[in-house]
Order: sequence, then structure tokens, then C-alpha cells
Amino acid sequence: MSTVNAYAAHSATDALRPTVIERRDVGPRDVLIEIKFAGICHSDIHTVRGEWGEASYPLAPGHEIAGIVAEVGSEVTKYAVGDRVGVGCMVNSCGECVNCRKGEEQFCVKGNIGTYGSVDRDGTITQGGYSTHIVVTEDFVLRIPDGIDLDVAAPLLCAGITTYSPLNHWGAGPGKKVAVVGLGGLGHMAVKIAHAMGAEVTVLSQSLKKQEDGLRLGADHYFATSDPSTFETLAGRFDLIVNTVSASIDVNAYLGLLAVDGALVNVGAPPEPLPVQAFSLIGGRRSFAGSLIGGIRETQEMLDFCAEHGLGAEIEVISADQINEAYERVLASDVRYRFVIDTSTLA
Repeated sequence: MSTVNAYAAHSATDALRPTVIERRDVGPRDVLIEIKFAGICHSDIHTVRGEWGEASYPLAPGHEIAGIVAEVGSEVTKYAVGDRVGVGCMVNSCGECVNCRKGEEQFCVKGNIGTYGSVDRDGTITQGGYSTHIVVTEDFVLRIPDGIDLDVAAPLLCAGITTYSPLNHWGAGPGKKVAVVGLGGLGHMAVKIAHAMGAEVTVLSQSLKKQEDGLRLGADHYFATSDPSTFETLAGRFDLIVNTVSASIDVNAYLGLLAVDGALVNVGAPPEPLPVQAFSLIGGRRSFAGSLIGGIRETQEMLDFCAEHGLGAEIEVISADQINEAYERVLASDVRYRFVIDTSTLA
């Protein structure tokens, strides 16, 4: 075991503060990564504040990790010291179930092992990217292409794959009309990626205050959902709607915006149920679905796609001592569009 500097929560109500956490020794198939940047995801806040269930403390969150390989195990074949790499929301899975064999490790039948807050194979609790180093088995390490800077790449490991996967699965591309609900950390990446795929992209946001940004990022249209006429104007318009917000929405109203055979896909995860009326679905053979990040293979595909199209997250780089302030700003929607921690400030 070795110890590394980190920022961690010690209870659901206390501010995060500097601490020291343990990392396992590098095993034969492990990769030691010197973390350079770690994104702040709304999921981090939900988890450390116990909003998604009881957490184990102290807990260092962070599953948007970009860094440099510092050491590899004796049996590692995919990476070498000095490689630019990333780690997303998972650090392991059973590797044997039907979903793992299909490359859908996020749906591992036995449960994937999350980058933080999960029980690891040795019984310890995993600790995330708000730290200087992490040890991960090579099969869950991603290669960051040279065309993407590490700071703007970090959020792609969650926000990027969370939006790329449903856009890819439901066939966003030329001739398809795609709407993105919310222009935040997830939504701004959904707009960029859907535009790069060739879809006609519309942003559906509560107000028009981010309209200029939305159009700059690749949206063709921008509508305020606080205006009731929006739902009349856009009725039956879209082939795919990706809902990125983590707050409750009127699902039935948004289902009314779908064309026949259209799909409304939730990637945001509000804590309360989202009621659906059957007639909102059967009236147009519509679907209400969900999507959870993506498998390792698809995540690498997403990174390569972003490099090819020159895509990265819109970020604000902060030091570790600004993390608690950043949490409050995330909750106030006061970030455009992702906070990224410079982990050198943990030294």
C-alpha cells in the first residue's frame, strides 16, 4: 500500500477537506496513473451528501480522471509509462457475465465496481480522482488521443460518454432531429456530439439566457421550456430527446414533442419518480428510456470521435481549495460548463 494526497468528504454534511488515502500496490495487470485533472460531476455531490443512499466515509469522489501513466505491472500490454490516459465511472466488473462479454460493463450482472464509493475486490472502498494518483486494472484504463488536451478531456470520461452513448445507440445523425433538455455539464456535450454526428440539434432550456452559448456549441435551434407555446410549436418534432437534467420534469409534456417511434432518453438522475401516462407512449409508439454511461469499448470510441472532431468540454479549471465553492456553484447552475480540478494543487 502507498498513501497519496486527496480531498475527501468525512460526512454527508461537512465540507470536503484535504486528507491522505491509501492506494494498493501495483499488481501484474495494474496501471498507476499520476492524475493531472479531475472533473466535478453533479453525481459527486449527490454521492458525498448521501442523496443516493448512505455513503462510506471518508470518501474522495471523482470519476472524470485524466493523467499520465507512472508505472505499469509486469503483465500490462496496453499501456506504457508516459502514456496519456483516463479513467471514467468504473474501475472493474466481473468480466464474465453476458453484459460484460458484450462490452457493456456498466450493466454487469454482478454490479460494476465504481471508481469511488464501491466495494472493491479486496473489500476496501474505492476512492476517486480528487487525488494525486490512482491504481486501476489496465482493462478499465482509456487512452486519451493526442488531439485532446488533458484538462478538457477529463469531463469526457463521464459527461462525454453519458451523452455519446444514447446518441449513438438511438442513431443520431444526418436526417435526425435531436433535442437536448438542459444546457449544463452533460447538455453542452450532448449538443457538441449530436452536431458532430450530423443531426439537427435543438436545445430545450428553462430560459433563453444561454441561447448564444447553445448556438455557438452547435445547436440549430433554442427554445425556452418556460414558455408554454414551445410545447405547441414543437409538438411531434423530434426523433430523439436526451434529457440531461437531474430535476423533475413533466415527462408527458416532453413525450408530446416526439415524432412517431421517437424516444425520450433520461441520462439525468433525479431522486424522485417521474410519472408517465400510458397514452403519452402508445399514442405515437413512443419510448421512454434510460441510459447509463457506456462500456469501455464505447468510451474509447467516444474519445476517438471527440479527437477526430476537435471536441472537448467547456471548462473552468480550479484549485483543490475551491472544491467546496465549486459544489455550491454547480447547485446554483453557475458554471459554464464543467469544473476541473488541477490536481497539482493537492501536492
